[in-house]
Amino acid sequence: MTDEIGKVIKNIEDCGTKFVRLQFVDIHGTPKNMAIPLVKSGDIEDIIKDGLLFDGSSIEGFADINNSDLILKPDPDTFSALPWRPEEKGTCRFICDVYWPDGKPYEGDPRNVLKNALDKVHKQGYEYNIGPEPEFFIIGEDEYGRIVPADDGVYFDVEPVDQGTDVRRELVLGLESLNFDIEVSHHEVGPGQHEIDFKFDRAMKTADAVITFKQAIKAIVDNLGYMVTFMPKPFFGVNGSGMHCHQSLFKDGKNLFYDPDGENQLSEEALYFTGGLLKHAKALSAVVAPSVNSYKRLVPGYEAPVYISYGMKNRSTLVRVPASRGIGTRVEFRCPDPSCNPYLAFAAMLEAGMDGIKNKIHPGEPTELDVFDLDEGQLNNLGIDTLPSSLWEAYHALENDEIVKSSLGDHVYTKFMEYKKKEWDEYRIQVFKYEQDRYLTI
Repeated sequence: MTDEIGKVIKNIEDCGTKFVRLQFVDIHGTPKNMAIPLVKSGDIEDIIKDGLLFDGSSIEGFADINNSDLILKPDPDTFSALPWRPEEKGTCRFICDVYWPDGKPYEGDPRNVLKNALDKVHKQGYEYNIGPEPEFFIIGEDEYGRIVPADDGVYFDVEPVDQGTDVRRELVLGLESLNFDIEVSHHEVGPGQHEIDFKFDRAMKTADAVITFKQAIKAIVDNLGYMVTFMPKPFFGVNGSGMHCHQSLFKDGKNLFYDPDGENQLSEEALYFTGGLLKHAKALSAVVAPSVNSYKRLVPGYEAPVYISYGMKNRSTLVRVPASRGIGTRVEFRCPDPSCNPYLAFAAMLEAGMDGIKNKIHPGEPTELDVFDLDEGQLNNLGIDTLPSSLWEAYHALENDEIVKSSLGDHVYTKFMEYKKKEWDEYRIQVFKYEQDRYLTI
């Protein structure tokens, strides 16, 4: 038994764990799992070493029915007890990698997609760090059974207007028990909208954390009698929920995005990485804002970053460079939303940024105007383009972008496009109340 496995077994015994969940995600980032009852401590050792066989044919984006046997192998570093399950005979969880039975990594596993992207930059000596800011709504029902925000608070409100204070407190405590390093929690702009930020970290650890974060928040809030949604735009007329992603590259412990002698103290690597994000922004939007509903958030007028430009501290641009410098220097990509699969989103953003560095794609001069106030003519004069306005536009942009396509791998790209086209077709044939109200008497 290795020291790593021995430590895991001790943690399981200390927690009084009876059930072990082996968790992974489908192509959409939806958690899936199998729960195994533990009879003896050696059970988990065998599972970590050999994995567990499962049928991948019913998992969206995975295997075909004629070749569906796959293996789940737990990553010991992802062990965690689940605080929303009973303490006595409790439950722990491992996030797993997916393999073929012959031991080769399964190309349809979203976690493997990010691993491949990270392996490429690790061979060049880089470490990719990312800090997401997933926003969400706490919702309930009114007396008519309609879904409504759980409170009427707005940005940074306090109780009694902010009814989410106690809920966020329970969420923070629950997340801390899952080893999250919480930096801040607060009410967001929209009624019922909230944000809890956790610490910037290595990309794989962060992607795992986003999945755990969303799962934990839903489970904890459900126990409190509410619901949580990470839907990008659940309500008309208010701000939607984004997941701004702060990114940087490190090498030998140094932040490569910081240059004390550079303009705005930004290095060439930071500017080129930004250039890559901007060049590939339209295709990236299909991966980082992947739902029909995402494009109801990405509209002018609700602080949504729809204009392909960058700026220093400028929250109206697609890419923002926050004020902190030194080891905290980073670029913030603002169009992702929490409906995305973080493994795919992080891989795609990394590949886009690295293409910028490889090909020295300079983003030009920063935009320091409030882009939200510019009309179409002014935007054209400044050469500022816009993100796709629909999923249809976004996936067509992805079809024409070889860098972002290759970041997903052939299998995942093909399946992803298949689902996105199907989603758009299902949406476009619907008839909504708005249309009946507007056109019924035409």
